Amino acid sequence: MSAPLSVVIPTLNAAETLGPTLAAVAEPLMEGLIREVILADGGSEDDTAAIAEATGADMVAAPRGRGPQLSAGCAAAGGEWLLVLHADTMLPEGWAEVVRQHMRAHPDRAGWFRLRFDRGGVMARVVAGWANLRSRLCALPYGDQGLLIRRGLYERAGGYEEIPLMEDVALVRRIGRRRLRGLPATVTTSAARYARDGWLRRGWRNLTTLALYFMGRAPEKLAARYERGR
Repeated sequence: MSAPLSVVIPTLNAAETLGPTLAAVAEPLMEGLIREVILADGGSEDDTAAIAEATGADMVAAPRGRGPQLSAGCAAAGGEWLLVLHADTMLPEGWAEVVRQHMRAHPDRAGWFRLRFDRGGVMARVVAGWANLRSRLCALPYGDQGLLIRRGLYERAGGYEEIPLMEDVALVRRIGRRRLRGLPATVTTSAARYARDGWLRRGWRNLTTLALYFMGRAPEKLAARYERGR
C-alpha cells in the first residue's frame, strides 16, 4: 500500500523559512506516512527551487496567489490525504502519530493544529491565544495552523478557491463546524510579519479583513487593501 499523505506547501521566495518546515517532515517521509511533498510555487526568484531539489520535494508552478497555488498543489497531489502547510510553519515533534491517529479515528473530519509563534513575549501569546480561541469557538482556523483533510472531503467542499486572500477561511466555512476537529498538537509559525508591522497593527488588519470578507467584500479588493497595510 502506498503512503497515504501528500504534504502541500505554497511557496514564493520562501528559502529563508522553508528549510525547517521541510526538515520536520523528513522522518515521516522515510517511515511510509508521506507519499510526496509538493511545493506549489508562485514564481520564486530565490533558492526555493534549489531547496526543493536538495530535499526531494516536487515543485509545481502555479499562478501567484495562495488560492491558485494551493489549488494547483492539491490537484497535483496523489495522496488519499492532504496536509496543507505554510512555508514558515513548522510541525512539532511527534506530529506524525497525531496525524495517523486522526486518519484512523476521524476519516470524515478535517484537522487543524493549535498555533504558537517562534518568539516569546506577551503579544505573541495574546495573538496565538486569540487564533486558538477563534479556531475552537468559531471553527475558523487559518492556513498557518495547517489543514489535514481527506481528499474526498476536500473535493466535496469544493477545494481551494483561486482567490488571492481568504482562501483558507472560504474552505473551512464550506467544510463546516461538524467536520472540523482540533488536533492535540501545536505548530510553530514565524512572527516576522508581526514584528515588522507591529503586533497590534497587523492583528487589527487581520481582524478587519476577516470582518470585511464576512460582509461581502471581494477577496481581490481585500488583497489590495491588505498589501497597502490598511
